[in-house]
Amino acid sequence: MIPVGDIRRAADVISDAAVRTPLVREPFPDAPCEIWLKLECLQPIGAFKIRGAVNAVRQAPSDALAAGVVTASAGNMAQAVAWAAREAGVGATVVAPDHAPEVKVAAIEQLGARVVKVPFERWWQALVEGRVDGHEGLFLHPVSDPLVMAGNGTIGLEIASELEPDTVVVPVGGGGLLSGIASALQVASPRTRIVAVEPETAAPLAASLARGEPTEVVYRPSFVDGAGGRSILPGMWPLLGELVTEAVTVSLEETANAVRVLLERARVVAEGAGALATAAALAGKAGSGRVVCIVSGGNIDLPVLARIAGGDVP
Repeated sequence: MIPVGDIRRAADVISDAAVRTPLVREPFPDAPCEIWLKLECLQPIGAFKIRGAVNAVRQAPSDALAAGVVTASAGNMAQAVAWAAREAGVGATVVAPDHAPEVKVAAIEQLGARVVKVPFERWWQALVEGRVDGHEGLFLHPVSDPLVMAGNGTIGLEIASELEPDTVVVPVGGGGLLSGIASALQVASPRTRIVAVEPETAAPLAASLARGEPTEVVYRPSFVDGAGGRSILPGMWPLLGELVTEAVTVSLEETANAVRVLLERARVVAEGAGALATAAALAGKAGSGRVVCIVSGGNIDLPVLARIAGGDVP
């Protein structure tokens, strides 16, 4: 569990950088529950990742930042680290998988970071090992860095200060967002149920919880590029196993439908991962009552969004 004191400190550290995003009730008429949206897609870089990245960079010793910062990311964490590094006046290097969306790569470069694309296998290995060989700088792990998770946890504190939800649904990539929010809510709203959601094309947490041990799954790349994977990262399973007991999966069709519904009815632009929680709620997989859906990001390629808006599943 991430100490709630660290999360409260992170809230102070990032208060002038990350937006306190709206928590909005959306009256979707055919929903099986009362849906509330936590709109992290409205952050300065279009995703929640700015919370953890800014917290980690601002709390790093100055000598550790002297050679700049390095991260491994499919896009949103990279943008956040680039933003935080630019603010700190240091360089940033981003190692990204070669399937990273171009809209995210362009945004990273516009923020002044250097992007190095590598095959997915090499990128995944960097996440597993917690380092990137051949690049100088402080490595900020996009998932398992304690300061990153503490920054993510500020979302949970914000939700609890406004509402006592029956359920909070959190999309899962590596589990850093889930761990931060669940840690905060265990203290700030202990009656709230936490449900993790993954795309069915890459759902290692659901498989691991079902078997009671870390389980590798077949990974299929999809337009839901910011969530899922082939396995739980080393070091994350004890934390996730402690904090979460329930994980659901949604299909690509359900996810595309959620992107479309958010766009048409709520005027909210969500990327694939950002729509997972809403997809689960709309499909009845989050239960009844007051359900908060974390809309984790809105950085979606426009051609992909156009296809989804037109009724396709990319």
